[in-house]
Amino acid sequence: MLIQTCKKMEEIENEYVKYWFENGVLINELKKPVHITLEVMVELIELRHQISNNKHQYWCMDGTKVLSVNKEARDYAAKYGQDFIYANAAIINSHLTKAIFNAFMILKKPEIPFLFFTKKEKAIEWLLEIKAKKEARLIVLKNVSF
Repeated sequence: MLIQTCKKMEEIENEYVKYWFENGVLINELKKPVHITLEVMVELIELRHQISNNKHQYWCMDGTKVLSVNKEARDYAAKYGQDFIYANAAIINSHLTKAIFNAFMILKKPEIPFLFFTKKEKAIEWLLEIKAKKEARLIVLKNVSF
């Protein structure tokens, strides 16, 4: 079940997750503890692509309710999970979740900036810093003439 609001998609959800934008950052929250299988991972990524409108975003990801991620889901995330993302901050709240994400990072090195945080505010602050630096570089490049 998908729920959308506004003409410009500002919020979208399914049985596992809700995505929305806050201060130009894409945020998600898992609705309940979940074992992430390939089927669940495909749904999570497709929903994120929908709300992103296939445009790159700075993403604050809720990892607090991830109980496990199976191999097929990890492989799929490694292949498609970084599409349309400039940087990713994962919110974690347990040693188990940290171990899950650390294992993923070791096995499937991310191609984008990716850090773990225990506080959502710090995660968003880090993403906004990266966004500001990227935008500043673009302004400089735009004003340089050859």
